Amino acid sequence: MIARETIPLPLARRIALAAQGFGDRRPATPIGVRQFNRAVGRLGLLQIDSVSAVVRAHYMPLFSRLGPYPMGLLEGAASRRPRRLFEYWAHEASFLPVEMWPLFRWRMEDAAAGRGIYKGIAAFGREKSAFVEEIFEEVRRRGPVAASDIEGHKGSGGWWGWSEAKHAFEWLFWVGRITTASRRGFERLYDLPERVIPKEILALPVPSGPDAQRELLRIGARALGIGTAACIRDYFRQSPEAARAHLPELVEAGEIRPIAVKGWSHQTVYIHKDARAPRRIEARALLAPFDPLVFERTRAERLFDFRYRIEIYTPAGKRTHGYYVLPFLLNEAIVARADIKADRPAGVLRVHAAFAEPHAPRETAAELAEELRLLAGWLQLEAIEVTPAGDLGPALADEFRR
Repeated sequence: MIARETIPLPLARRIALAAQGFGDRRPATPIGVRQFNRAVGRLGLLQIDSVSAVVRAHYMPLFSRLGPYPMGLLEGAASRRPRRLFEYWAHEASFLPVEMWPLFRWRMEDAAAGRGIYKGIAAFGREKSAFVEEIFEEVRRRGPVAASDIEGHKGSGGWWGWSEAKHAFEWLFWVGRITTASRRGFERLYDLPERVIPKEILALPVPSGPDAQRELLRIGARALGIGTAACIRDYFRQSPEAARAHLPELVEAGEIRPIAVKGWSHQTVYIHKDARAPRRIEARALLAPFDPLVFERTRAERLFDFRYRIEIYTPAGKRTHGYYVLPFLLNEAIVARADIKADRPAGVLRVHAAFAEPHAPRETAAELAEELRLLAGWLQLEAIEVTPAGDLGPALADEFRR
């Protein structure tokens, strides 16, 4: 048996940070389309989430890496020509570069066959196929159109009570017969792919399921830089079977190679062939709960010794850190977390609590204060108010009193 190279954890951490775009300094000039496209291409996806306590989660990863960029760049890329992003199920609902549309055709075909799709939606597609076709014809005739625009199909079950029209739209979206043209607020407006996805993309060859899954694993490995099979397949929510079948093929092709990371319990770790290993990382960023650096919680814990759980759905009295808590990256470590809310009517960024990690350096409060100022400016909030709660809260509050 050939002994694998073993690398120390700090090196693995720098490789991961560099792959995710934290090895580069934030641009000093205003962000344009070129920097935007490069950052999105490097990440491969932006996970979408409806919670807007600070800002909707898909906007935040680019701010974390690029600094204050125009949000209109993302909105335009996802809704106007030339179309550069589309929506589909990747790591949950996500924005993806349009070039990846063919790579998800296998998932759409699986969904049409009832595989990899919510059981209730799959059953609805089978049992209400005639109604689904009626909805599809409505989209063809009226698109772009929202589920709420279809008259006579109002939902009646409260927050989770989807109407029949909503079920039909979701099935059609899963199987790729409709896609998101734009959004009205946060509501999707659906249309036919041929009226949304660029013609040159639709004309690309559609790879077989195995070829597409292999390519998605490669993109995930490149975006992560380094990770276990579980980490890599989780990036686009692929199955363990896909990882077992195709990661060895990527090894054989020289795209990735197996190594070990000291302290990672003898697990096989894969490193991408293009991964960089900087001598040091100089970064400062607040991270959305669904940032690709931390959305696989086990990996975040192994890499940064940082246990992170989002507590939105935890009753207030049982929360450990708060409702919407953002990790704070400083250089090569996640050193703190803060419970933050953008109070837009008052024009205030509110920090309800802040907590330091055991290894946090002395300058953590000062550095976090600077990042909060940058965030507030980007969100066009005029003031920052800090409640001195949490073990870092008093020091952070002092930074804003000075």
